[in-house]
Amino acid sequence: MSPVDHADPSLLHPSLVLVIALAAGVIGQAVARHLRLPGIVVLLAAGVGLGADGLGWVRPEALGEGLFSIVHLAVAVILFEGGLNLEMSRLRRSQSAIRRLITLGALITLVLGALTAWALLGWEPRRALLFGSLVVVTGPTVIGPLVRELRLRPKVATVLEAEGVLIDPIGALLAVVALEVALAPGAGALAQTGVGLLGRIGFGAAAGAAGGALLALLLRLTRWIPEGFGNITALALVLLLFELSEHVVEHSGILAVTVAGVVVGNIRSRVDRDLREFKDQISILLIGLLFVLLAAGVRFADLRALGWSGLLVVVVLIVVVRPFSVLLCTAGSTLSVRERMLVGWIAPRGIVAAAIASIIAVALEASGRPGGNELRALVFLTIIGTVVVAGATAPLVARLLGLRLPGRDAVAILGAEGLSLALAAQLRERGLSVVLLDANPQHCRRAEEEGFDVVFGNALEERVMQRARFESVGSAVGLTANETLNTLFIGRARELFSVPRGYVAVGGASTGISHEILKGDETQLLFDGTHDVERWNVRERHGEMDVVRLRWSAPPEPEGDDAEEVADEAPLPAERFLMLTLTRGKRTQPMHASFAPQEGDEVAMALYGPDREATLAWLGARGWTPVEEPEDEAEATDS
Repeated sequence: MSPVDHADPSLLHPSLVLVIALAAGVIGQAVARHLRLPGIVVLLAAGVGLGADGLGWVRPEALGEGLFSIVHLAVAVILFEGGLNLEMSRLRRSQSAIRRLITLGALITLVLGALTAWALLGWEPRRALLFGSLVVVTGPTVIGPLVRELRLRPKVATVLEAEGVLIDPIGALLAVVALEVALAPGAGALAQTGVGLLGRIGFGAAAGAAGGALLALLLRLTRWIPEGFGNITALALVLLLFELSEHVVEHSGILAVTVAGVVVGNIRSRVDRDLREFKDQISILLIGLLFVLLAAGVRFADLRALGWSGLLVVVVLIVVVRPFSVLLCTAGSTLSVRERMLVGWIAPRGIVAAAIASIIAVALEASGRPGGNELRALVFLTIIGTVVVAGATAPLVARLLGLRLPGRDAVAILGAEGLSLALAAQLRERGLSVVLLDANPQHCRRAEEEGFDVVFGNALEERVMQRARFESVGSAVGLTANETLNTLFIGRARELFSVPRGYVAVGGASTGISHEILKGDETQLLFDGTHDVERWNVRERHGEMDVVRLRWSAPPEPEGDDAEEVADEAPLPAERFLMLTLTRGKRTQPMHASFAPQEGDEVAMALYGPDREATLAWLGARGWTPVEEPEDEAEATDS
């Protein structure tokens, strides 16, 4: 018997429907990445193609009530993963704009979205209100990849990413309130629903903060959580937190898991890097599954029934409602006018809007109220329209507004120990943007205290590199005592983000590796040759490393006795100096072994402190003289 029968969906076994949707979701996202298309576009097409109007292989109704259990739990994991990647240090810089966008902005979008559906489609107020609540969210699953591809300036990127994560639970709660009002109209019901909303927000936030703190604590207790159990323990406890919150206060779980993600993401734990990677993979799996399942339930007839008025509703949301809301909410914030305009243009909807719309459509149908299918169709039309418009026009708009990073001039350094900090300090002093990556929390803490941007985690993982904004990185530097790790880091940076330049630190005994590195045109041997990185890190920790700036000028050719004296001079002992950076003209870069000095070159050098004077004298005989510190800098240092 064929597994597909368009006339009788009951012949479709639930497990077969689930597995087909799961496979289609993963394959669809892989195809989207290869084609450089928004993943949602491919997933929606796959869902419709496999649904009742297509091949008929994916029929969500075959899952019965289990569909909504899958949707609820999947959304919980997706939002936890979104919160996990929000860094509080970045949020604080634009907290007023973010706070108003997810509160006042949500209410403005709800009201104007409802008025638009009421005016253009003639929907009755309760159904229009439901639509307004469903288009409040913006969708982190779409915003994140789009922001990374655009290479936006950090402030704008932070606002968009934070809004995308934090507004999802707010929008979901507003949709629940709108549904309760629609099913039980009246002033008394409205007042009761308003009080219930405040209770859900308060309880969800408190439960999420407590649950996140407890989860972070458990992940730190190595005696309680065996090696290798951290990720699955976190997943189980997140789902438990969601269900317990839902049981105590209905519809509070979605906010609880989002807050818990933010808490865990900002508390260092021993499985932090693995947890992020694990949750990222689970989210990709669940996003694909949900979009295919939910899109399969949308019928072409419902989309056609909306007509041109439905498209006009989407246009008004994009060109009127969103810009007006953002410009009003960000007035007086630290965002510039151009930054506010870009934020107002980018608002693609995502998986939460699709999931809640499907749940509400079924709830309306179960209560005997009409319009559920049309509501779901309009939400999916909004998702398609906003994603396509954002993906197609955002790069041009960002470029016209001058908000894309000018070039890939940032430097990413693997390792946050002494030598890495010295190199980073010299690059930063010359105006370059520097980010450090390290899996050691002590190293990260010290680098943060010295004012550097630091990303904690396994630097070979794509998600960690995304957090470090490798789309803006022009030079990747592998600077640990592990030469193999350094080389792998450069390879991953090239493979995943096409980083144009790479520098690898190599020890003196690893001639095989160094020769292999020098064969490439785009990878250089870091510093002026091979050096013992660990020895220099120890020296820095013990205060035995000094950094000075020297300028090169060709020394006069020695003659007579001077030439014989230079020839008889004993060579400088090994590891007495190390060249960190090279400044030639207006350009500064990490020093590399193929360097040949030119007149006027400036180099930042690390010197072994106890032999400082002898080393400077030896270098001076070869054309290197100290660069005099400007008077204003000297005065600032003295003060």
